[in-house]
Amino acid sequence: MLNANNMLDSATWQQELDTLFARISEHYAVDEDAFVRELVNVLSADTDDFRRIAGKTAELVREVREMDTAVDTIDELLQQYSLDTHEGLMLMCLAEAMLRIPDKATADALIEDKLGPADWQAHMGQSESWLVNASTWGLLMTGRVVSLDKPREGKPSSFINKLVNRMGEPVIRRAMVEAMKIMGKQFVLGRDIDEALKRSKPLFNKGYTYSYDMLGEAARTRADAKRYFDDYAQAIERVGKTSQSLPAATPSPSVSIKLSALHPRYEFGRRDQVLVELVGTVRELAAMARERDVALTIDAEEVDRLEISLEVFRAIYESDTCKGWGHFGLVVQAYSKRALPVLHYLNRLADRQGDEIPLRLVKGAYWDSEIKESQQLGVEGYPVFTRKASTDVAYLACARFLLSDQTRGRIFPQFATHNAHTISTILELSNEAKRSFEFQRLHGMGEALYDAALKRAPKGTYCRIYAPVAPIRTCSPTWYAACSRTAPTPPSCTNWSTPRFRWSHSACTPWKACASTPAIPILAFRFPRTSTARNAVTRKG
Repeated sequence: MLNANNMLDSATWQQELDTLFARISEHYAVDEDAFVRELVNVLSADTDDFRRIAGKTAELVREVREMDTAVDTIDELLQQYSLDTHEGLMLMCLAEAMLRIPDKATADALIEDKLGPADWQAHMGQSESWLVNASTWGLLMTGRVVSLDKPREGKPSSFINKLVNRMGEPVIRRAMVEAMKIMGKQFVLGRDIDEALKRSKPLFNKGYTYSYDMLGEAARTRADAKRYFDDYAQAIERVGKTSQSLPAATPSPSVSIKLSALHPRYEFGRRDQVLVELVGTVRELAAMARERDVALTIDAEEVDRLEISLEVFRAIYESDTCKGWGHFGLVVQAYSKRALPVLHYLNRLADRQGDEIPLRLVKGAYWDSEIKESQQLGVEGYPVFTRKASTDVAYLACARFLLSDQTRGRIFPQFATHNAHTISTILELSNEAKRSFEFQRLHGMGEALYDAALKRAPKGTYCRIYAPVAPIRTCSPTWYAACSRTAPTPPSCTNWSTPRFRWSHSACTPWKACASTPAIPILAFRFPRTSTARNAVTRKG
């Protein structure tokens, strides 16, 4: 296991690529407490450093709260009904299922099942937004209406209950569908790439840029993969044309791709097939992107696909298609215990070839499923950190490495976060290192935060907006869960403030405290290791 003495040492990454690749798998399920203690030591922040960063974070938050545009109504709604409330879970279930239900009877049954038992009364008056409170009134009345239709003590519904059912539930059903569409539009830039580019213009004019993601599920068939390939190719073409018309000072937009969308058997068991077919497919897209001067980024996916994704990336990066380009990048998830070894490997790869790798550092998007998968397979440990504080520490340790002189000219850092404290820490680290970098955020979130943060950033720093592009029906199952993971956890959201909890309390929690809070326990029983989990643990390069 890496320790504080060698995590940022140049000798650690200046080794053979095969050795560095093997180290990635060795960190699959390292002990969380021991590893986090080493990460905390790497940050080496004393009390004065912490207080200075916390003070700057508080100033940033205060400025954002004073802006008229600081709090979007959707943000307030997501905070009031976050996933740590029963009602928030009910809304998430509706958001994920409502637009996929084809018949009215099932939709009515779902509304009754999810909204009827919830305690909406407890949320009355808890928000400063009149619109959120009005929405709560609507949900409260909806819950009462759908509950009226249930027979009491085995007796048939009365005439008035039947009347409410006939007149109320169709109206409620329609209102719920429209509400889900409105909320979906908040987080989806456009139904297709042309609409997305049109809606991008206002923020292009403010100096922001975009990374467009043609949102969709993993390919199940060759036909699915071909359709996604065509979507990506069209996006690259359209984005390339748009880039030519942008002012010279505006950073060029990019396109993000998912490997699982481009091959129906993107899995370790089909490694040899994937390294031939998928590499060829992505090389075609990379050639199109290079010809049109559009940066291309490979998105991160589940942890058991990490090694094979790195093999695919390396094969394309070292090909003639990408040599001398410097705009073919990928995403690394900091909640993975292997994030820092991955950075060492990529830094060495770039050092050997000489082409800079744009690298987007995120905190991670599949935490729930990774924990569940590990428990189901009986893996001895988790491949991801089980505590949010541990992920925050790992993110900052990775940021320190990315902003160090060791990655200069090899990796271009792109920091994706909505956490005000993380932003302030990155600004502090960048001032010390004097390195160029960019921030990234999700479309529909954090605009006011970054308007304020960029004023404090070094000259030339900008923010790239990660923008999903898809029909609302396609992306509705995922947007609410993703936004609920990002929005409500203090100090991630700058407008989190209630009479019971103030953000400033969170800002004063030392990094060292994260190692003392309990992690998710490993289940006592064990299943035999199978398939991808075993491959991820034992893979040696």
